[in-house]
Amino acid sequence: MTLAPSHLESLDRFLITLNRAAAAAILPLFRGDHGLTNKLADGFDPVTEADKGAERAIRALIAEHYPDHGVIGEEYGDDRPDAEFVWVLDPVDGTRAFIAGLPLWCTLIGLRHQGVPLMGSIGQSYLDELYIGHAGGSRLICRGDARPLKVRPCATLADAVIATTDPDSCFTDPERDAWRNVRAASRLARLGCDAYAYAMVAAGTLDLVVEAGLKSWDIEAAIPVIAGAGGITTDWRGDPVGQVGGQIAIAGDRACLDAALVALRPSAT
Repeated sequence: MTLAPSHLESLDRFLITLNRAAAAAILPLFRGDHGLTNKLADGFDPVTEADKGAERAIRALIAEHYPDHGVIGEEYGDDRPDAEFVWVLDPVDGTRAFIAGLPLWCTLIGLRHQGVPLMGSIGQSYLDELYIGHAGGSRLICRGDARPLKVRPCATLADAVIATTDPDSCFTDPERDAWRNVRAASRLARLGCDAYAYAMVAAGTLDLVVEAGLKSWDIEAAIPVIAGAGGITTDWRGDPVGQVGGQIAIAGDRACLDAALVALRPSAT
């Protein structure tokens, strides 16, 4: 089923509305009393009132405006995940950055249609940046202005600026070895950017992001934004990303991605 342009435009406007509601819940708590708790009895998996409040605000608007749509969210689980349209939510991706006061966290909101990522957004509301798009095109909305997003050419890994979140805690030993091989071949690597790194690929300032252990809400919102900017999202085998997440590679240039996959494939699961 192909959606009418008017339907896509309506959903695009609603996606902006959802980001504004999330920002209203998050920003008063950033660099303030954010109500940190730990999800794990053994280990550290932080959650704050910003995570919970933003997801509640998003879900309330979806229920009001699109009651037949499903929702999958990190904080409050699944509601009709087999619906024709399903919103996939990570209200604060990068909670560790959030509690450290670093403006690298993002609000990720994706929309599936018939099981396939249709559109999505990567919002960094403290910087007033919203990266939004679908396969037909992506744009950055910042301080009231909008401009198209376009990945940059990067034909060799030796010229690439790459990123991952935390190879020490997020990768298994084989995955860490694969990352080290990719990093050794690249020009520059940055760590700890979480989903903000995805936005930088779409914006043409990063060339490659490598991650592992992702959930659907960690990646689905980014797939349409990257595609609309001319980039590619695959798993470590080079196959399209499914609804589970897992091992992910995001690149602006197919040649750069193919070079990275040589190192990543042996550790693909």
